[in-house]
Amino acid sequence: MKARSLILLIAAGLVLWAQKPNVDSGFAAEFLQPREESFVPSADDGHSIRVVTWNISRGTELPLIGDELSKTPADLYLFQEVDSNTKRGEHLDEASVLAQRLKVNVSYAVEFEELSQEHGSKEGGGGPAYTGQATLTHLPMRHSRILRFERQSGFWKPHSWIPSSVPLLQRRLGDRIALVTELAFNNRLLVVYNLHLESRSMGLIQADQLDEVLADASKRYPPNTAIILGGDLNTKYLPAIFLHKL
Repeated sequence: MKARSLILLIAAGLVLWAQKPNVDSGFAAEFLQPREESFVPSADDGHSIRVVTWNISRGTELPLIGDELSKTPADLYLFQEVDSNTKRGEHLDEASVLAQRLKVNVSYAVEFEELSQEHGSKEGGGGPAYTGQATLTHLPMRHSRILRFERQSGFWKPHSWIPSSVPLLQRRLGDRIALVTELAFNNRLLVVYNLHLESRSMGLIQADQLDEVLADASKRYPPNTAIILGGDLNTKYLPAIFLHKL
């Protein structure tokens, strides 16, 4: 009897961890299409490329991040956990702030609406608070899109019995994504996948999400396409699995 109870508890836990995306057609346009902003003229003028990838942890040290990166500039920046209009980020549009500081252009995609980070009216700095991924570069941007993963964790979803206003509990609307940006580099197509894979599930959901990225790349682009895959893959569990897939 005890063994049967244990099996049922495990099954219930798996239902909690593995969910379909909870973003649908009724959500704001910010969830469906990346926002692109240009601050400098783009240029495809090099034969090598320097890439930085960094989970900036909601931009809590944004001035320091900008200062340090400006000392050793890159051609392509992949940032994760980039806030927009959050209380913890002083309601800044962090992607735009960093792009202007680094003298590059930006594509920004919303991953989650952070329910505990919203306050007051839109005019007073309130309104929706988002976090997501930002790809910054001086290379010409041809097209950006969002790959919202089919395999998701239900861990972050709001529930009636969990206060969405408590920052520690991180209640969110949205799902993990890849921000896909097609660039021109050295007179050819360069496809960049900026990833933030799930941090829960002991690596199982992460592995499935990586499979979705690889399937997307294989389906959409010819085999000789140059592709950069980077970001926060949350590979602390069984990293050899991810290396084998790549």
